[in-house]
Amino acid sequence: MSDATANPPENPAKKKKTPLILGLVLAIAGAGGGYFAVSSGLLSFGGGHGEEARIDHPDALPDIAFVEMDPIMITLSGDRAIQYLRFRAQLEVDAAYQHDVQLILPRVVDVLNGYLRALELEDLRDPEALTRLRAQMLRRVQIVAGQGRVRDLLVMDFVLN
Repeated sequence: MSDATANPPENPAKKKKTPLILGLVLAIAGAGGGYFAVSSGLLSFGGGHGEEARIDHPDALPDIAFVEMDPIMITLSGDRAIQYLRFRAQLEVDAAYQHDVQLILPRVVDVLNGYLRALELEDLRDPEALTRLRAQMLRRVQIVAGQGRVRDLLVMDFVLN
């Protein structure tokens, strides 16, 4: 009888090691999966290493130039008194067409001058008037300059006194 009590069974020792090894393997797999998720950007926290790798650098700006126009003063007559509109703009053009647009700038000023003089004072009171007028003026400038030369019309001053 003394031999039976002196040698404990070996099966319980193996059962204690199996959960420990299984837990260690799962912890390593979880840590590896978490690292991958954070570093690849799947998760937004954790130092942002994945964010830095995914940031796209902006494209280079197009080769553009700006042609400044002389200010235009327009007299507007309304129901009360005479008011003045001071208008100044710049034309955004491709750099290759800058010289061409500068050559026809007097024609552009003439077209804009004629358009602005045809406006009524009521046309300028609408809150969306500047957006609408800008689109109309850009279209006229593009017709005068030729298609593709003028990209945009930038309004620098639009003051009604």
